[in-house]
Amino acid sequence: MSRMSDWLSITRGDAPLLLSIPHAGTDLRELEARFVSPWLARKDADWWLPQLYGFAAGLGATIVHTAVSRSVIDVNRDPSGHSLYPGLATTEICPTTTFDGEPLYPADSPLTPDEIARRRARYFDPYHTALREEISRLRERHPRVVIYDCHSIRSRIPRLFDGELPQFNIGSNDGRACAAALSDAVAAVCADTPYSHVVNGRFKGGYITRAFGQPETGVHALQMELGCRGYMREPDSAPTPDNWPTPFVPDFAMPLRTVLETVLARCIEFAQSPSA
Repeated sequence: MSRMSDWLSITRGDAPLLLSIPHAGTDLRELEARFVSPWLARKDADWWLPQLYGFAAGLGATIVHTAVSRSVIDVNRDPSGHSLYPGLATTEICPTTTFDGEPLYPADSPLTPDEIARRRARYFDPYHTALREEISRLRERHPRVVIYDCHSIRSRIPRLFDGELPQFNIGSNDGRACAAALSDAVAAVCADTPYSHVVNGRFKGGYITRAFGQPETGVHALQMELGCRGYMREPDSAPTPDNWPTPFVPDFAMPLRTVLETVLARCIEFAQSPSA
């Protein structure tokens, strides 16, 4: 069963698995003129994740997805303003720069606290309400559920990390958001591939993973940050409006997608295991 508004979609399944897709949206909510450039405002989207994870509904997963661009409102940031990565470069609940440090708003027209408050009430709060409601629904059916927060990022962004990011970046908030058996099972799948992986490296899990991952209550959360190169052709040079994003090509993405199918199957197995 699916429920959809003009920006929030919820596909309901009965398996003990909930996929959150918070950053794949590109809808600027008629705010194009507010930004320095609409392309810059869409540049850091987690491109093509609904297509990449298009198999998940067939596994019985519940999927919550916002079409709103993260540049309008980032539903994976702490609304208190607390940095998820103190001392490291990051972006805010309403980002003022791109990942590369480019300003999103004109210098003579900065983002205001009232704008942030309106966007939070209109988009952030309903997204988190939807997650809570779906978690509650699944917990009524299952003793354990897994929240799998779907992300991707360009493989090289010097402002955020050195060198090339591992292909699979598994985040469990340093083990606080899920049982070790879950992150270990996912890491084992990734290790048995030609791709690189890391657990709790540069990306340990954002606000969704940290806020909802409460293993003591049967809710286990895991963030998967993918290097885009595994499922789309990243340009060798810096991204420009002429070369980014590249199209989604199913045949190119298939090898990585096959790994992800096994990853999600292991998540469901973990949730259903009597010894989890």
